[in-house]
Amino acid sequence: MDISDVSGYPGHADQIFSPRDEEELAAILARASKEGVPVTVMGAMTGLAGGAAPLGGWGVSMTRFRRLDIGSGSARVGAGTLLRDVQAAAAASGQFYACDTTENTSSIGGNIAANASGSRSFLYGATRAQILALRVALLDAAGCRVVEYRRGQAVDFDVPKIPLPRSTKHSAGYRLAPGMDFVDLFIGSEGTLGVVTEAELQLLPAPREIMGGVVFFPSEEAALDAVDRWRPVPGLRMLEYLDRGSLEIMQEPYAAAVMVEQEVEIDLGMAGAFEDDSWFGTSPSDRERFRRFRHALGERVNQRIHRGGYMKLGTDYAVPRDQGREIIRIYRKALDRDLGLPYVIYGHVGDAHLHINTFPASKAEFERAKAVLDDLAKPVVELGGTVGAEHGLGKRKAHLLPVQYKPEVIEAMRAVKRGFDPQWLLGRGNLFPS
Repeated sequence: MDISDVSGYPGHADQIFSPRDEEELAAILARASKEGVPVTVMGAMTGLAGGAAPLGGWGVSMTRFRRLDIGSGSARVGAGTLLRDVQAAAAASGQFYACDTTENTSSIGGNIAANASGSRSFLYGATRAQILALRVALLDAAGCRVVEYRRGQAVDFDVPKIPLPRSTKHSAGYRLAPGMDFVDLFIGSEGTLGVVTEAELQLLPAPREIMGGVVFFPSEEAALDAVDRWRPVPGLRMLEYLDRGSLEIMQEPYAAAVMVEQEVEIDLGMAGAFEDDSWFGTSPSDRERFRRFRHALGERVNQRIHRGGYMKLGTDYAVPRDQGREIIRIYRKALDRDLGLPYVIYGHVGDAHLHINTFPASKAEFERAKAVLDDLAKPVVELGGTVGAEHGLGKRKAHLLPVQYKPEVIEAMRAVKRGFDPQWLLGRGNLFPS
């Protein structure tokens, strides 16, 4: 049967299973191991890299793993639980879960698989920073076993220290380091080492008051000047950018906008902004309205892409924060010179993590746009950045792993995978091209 994620990646599975619990899951994985059948883990299918779209074999949906127990400072959550449900349950207890991916109908298991982040990672970090423990179903000689790993539990095998980018976000390959946590090994592994069934998430006390805003500017330079001024402000947890093309899609007549949230009431200063035209608010309903505005941009971009009949073409690159202006300059120069198509740039400007999306209407345009966007991975890495910041590489972007890492580093990652999955059954095509 055919199945795809939000990006439109064309996957197919011979059979799809939806286990109710770890016992049923273990039986499925043990049978797959015995019969040599590839297995792809599937969640809410909101991914953008094809990671949950099978290339044949079996798909295993985790949507029935919906445990959600809120405690003081933590929550026990099944892999199939939706992010928005965790956020709502945490809020009802006077706490909050820091991760806030733009698509809050994503599953917690999917967030863990890709080390997802979002806008508040500017202050709180990505999913990796929020995980206290994981339960993981592993293939072994006996078939399958389920193990719980807690923070501080170091891997029991040798791994090298690999060079990591200087960007504050990174989700491209295994994050290897001697003595690393098992927890860190599975986060961002995109279903290639084991199947996460449950997680213990860190919850934080809910801030008493939050100011949010959408600030409009007459030029991109004025908006970036504001970003540079605001980055050091204490309590600032969000800095999101929308360029002129993005605002045209949202029917707003401005050259640029920056979305902000802060937990400490400090005057940001609106020099260079259209302050009177901008939106500000402190209530949850105000912040939800701003969130919907940002989310609607992604939805409209996806709709426009799909009307063209092609898969979503977008980047997930990030560079060090001090290289944010430089990478935008590089993007604009290459896109205006080589693309020949409409495009938009938006996203997590606080972390110098901006998404480029473009809109091909023919196969030739699609291929040209793909080549231009792929070529931009090289200057990103040269500036100390990453080819995958929050979506993972999945299948669609696995060809970028060699742009990020030398062959010996990739071979070290492959050696780790062989240790957990010697038949190469889990997540086939993810990270390492088939």
